[in-house]
Amino acid sequence: MDQERYETRAAEPPGRWRLYWKLMRADRPIGTLLLLWPTWWALWLAADGLPPLWTLLVFSAGVWLTRSAGCVINDYADRWLDPHVERTRDRPLASGALSGREALWLFAALMLVAFALVLTMNRLTIALSFVGLFLAASYPYLKRHTYLPQVYLGMAFGWSIPMAFAAVQGTVPPLAWLLYAANILWSTAYDTWYAMVDREDDLKMGSRSTAILFGDMDLVAQGVLYGLMFLALALVGARAQLGPWYWLGLAVAAVLVAYEFMLARRRERGPCFRAFLHNNWVGMAVFAGLAAAVMTR
Repeated sequence: MDQERYETRAAEPPGRWRLYWKLMRADRPIGTLLLLWPTWWALWLAADGLPPLWTLLVFSAGVWLTRSAGCVINDYADRWLDPHVERTRDRPLASGALSGREALWLFAALMLVAFALVLTMNRLTIALSFVGLFLAASYPYLKRHTYLPQVYLGMAFGWSIPMAFAAVQGTVPPLAWLLYAANILWSTAYDTWYAMVDREDDLKMGSRSTAILFGDMDLVAQGVLYGLMFLALALVGARAQLGPWYWLGLAVAAVLVAYEFMLARRRERGPCFRAFLHNNWVGMAVFAGLAAAVMTR
């Protein structure tokens, strides 16, 4: 069963470009959204309202480009594993439809365009972008050496948070790092749902993940991760003196997370994948509450 069928797909270009489109996972926009929400959390919080339009455009486009590049380099790193995993065996590199060299060229092109956009920002933002590049390029190789690649994914996915504060404020205050920590916890949690989908295949191939590390305690560990995430977000709200709209957004997000646990309670592949996808609404709820709070002060 292909769990990715549950995701809404974007329109695909014709011909060979379709293979590049699939390699970038542009036909599956959920990953872009999961990066976009924390980026927008940071932009609105740093600006204490609507961020500058060009900065918003640069970071929104940068999210799509870097997420696409991350998918490309992930498939390049996993070309030894993906052919043996039910969910990924038909991807362009796993099936042999595209070569590793083509993937590396595509990765470089996407990152160059993203870097060109970053060059319109200030020096601190540009400097931080090099850290983001390292995180994005090195993440896929972690699953061979550690059971915590989901934590590293959170570090890579959330690096737009300190960059957003740097772009808007010219500095990265403690509030930014607190929000970054909240995003690491959130990313680790939702990517563990994703890892639970592949757990049996990963065990056979010797790949590692938090789902394997947690074992039978996976749902308990998920509860701890989400609980710490909400604690960190509550500290963000208290430190930034956000009003009732923010707390309402967190309350809605908490109800949505509870629904994920109901979905995945039996640890079946399809429901676990739906729980992963459902985090889009969690990120949206937090953003809606945060945006409303800062724009109605």
